[in-house]
Amino acid sequence: MYHHPLLILTINCYFVNIIYFKILSISVIIIYRNYGDFMKNIFSETYESLENYFLSIGDKKFRATQLYDFLYKKRIYNLNVMNNIPNTVKDKIHEDYDFSFIKILKKQEDIDVKKYLFELNDGNRIESVLMYHNYGISLCVSSQVGCNMGCKFCESGRLKKVRNLETYEIVEQLLLIEKDLGIHITHIVVMGIGEPFDNYDNVMNFIRIVTSNKGIDLGSRHITVSTCGIVPGIEKFMNDFNQVNLAISLHAPNDEIRNKIMPISKAYKLDELINVIKKYIKKTNRRVTFEYIMLDGVNDSLECAKELSSLLKGINCYVNLIPYNETENIQFKRSNKVQILAFYDILKKNGIAVTIRKEFGGKVDAACGQLRAKSY
Repeated sequence: MYHHPLLILTINCYFVNIIYFKILSISVIIIYRNYGDFMKNIFSETYESLENYFLSIGDKKFRATQLYDFLYKKRIYNLNVMNNIPNTVKDKIHEDYDFSFIKILKKQEDIDVKKYLFELNDGNRIESVLMYHNYGISLCVSSQVGCNMGCKFCESGRLKKVRNLETYEIVEQLLLIEKDLGIHITHIVVMGIGEPFDNYDNVMNFIRIVTSNKGIDLGSRHITVSTCGIVPGIEKFMNDFNQVNLAISLHAPNDEIRNKIMPISKAYKLDELINVIKKYIKKTNRRVTFEYIMLDGVNDSLECAKELSSLLKGINCYVNLIPYNETENIQFKRSNKVQILAFYDILKKNGIAVTIRKEFGGKVDAACGQLRAKSY
C-alpha cells in the first residue's frame, strides 16, 4: 500500500502534540481522499456487500439497488446528482467510499482489436484488449500487476508479480472502455496479465459485480476465466461459480514438456490437473476449454498430438490451438501452418473437438501471450 509522506508526517506530529488534533485530522482526510489508499473504492463493492453496508449505517437495504442503478445502469458517478438518495446518506457514502478511476494512458488499434494501457492510482500499469467477434464484443481483462506463474512463452510472465488488482481496478477496465467507445461489451475473458486464481477473491467479486442483475447484468455464460492450472482454485471455483466458463492453459501433453515451459506443472502434475477437471465437469456439467499454444519443435509434433488425444479422450472439452505470437524478448518460434493443420487433423480423427484460434492484435502486441503493460 502506498503511503504519502505528508500523511506519515502528520500522524507522527499528532503523537508528539495532541493539541493539534483537529488540524491534523483535516490533513489526514484530505490525503485520504486524494490518494484513495485507506477508503474502499465503491466499485469494489458487490451488491450484497452494499446491502450490508447500508444496514450497518442504519439505512435500508434497497439503497443498494438505487446506488447500483446509478453506477452501472445510468453510469452516473456524482453523488450530488443521485436525487433519490437522502443527503445524510450521501454524506456518509462520501465519507466511507472513494469514487476514483484508473486512467487510460494509451489506446492502440489493429483489425478488430483495440488495446488499452491503464495507469493505476499507485503508478503501476496494466493492459486490456477489446476484440470484435461475429458473436459480440469481448474484453480481455487483467487481474494482476505482473504474474508469478513464469510461463516461459509469455511476456506477462517476464513481469514478476507486483500486486493483485483490487476488484475496482478490474471493474473499471470495463467501465472506461465502454465509455470511451460508446459500446456494450457482451463477453469477458479473464485472460490478461496475471493468474486469476492467484487473486481469487477479487476476481470472484468482479464476476459478482458484472453479473448482478441490479447492475451490468452480464450473463455468467458470457464470462470465461483462464487458469494455468492451480488445482485448489479450480476446486473452489466449481463450487462458487458453476455457470462461468473455465479455460485451462495446458500447452503440453505430458509433464516432461510442461515442466519446461510452465513451472506451475511442478506444483500440480498433469494427472492431478486432469482429475480435478473431471470433477469440475461432473459437478457443473460445463465443457472445459484447453488452450494449447503451438511452439515450433517444442510441443507441436505429431506424437504430441496423439498423446494429447489420449490424455483428453472421454473428457467433455475442446482444444483451442493457438498459433504462437512471437516477441522480441522470448526465443520460442511459431509452428508453421502445415504443422498446425497436421496437429489439428490428428485431434479431429481421434474424436477431440478442436479449433484454431483466430489471430487478434499481433501488430500492436495485443495477442495471446504478448501483454506486458510496457511504456510507449
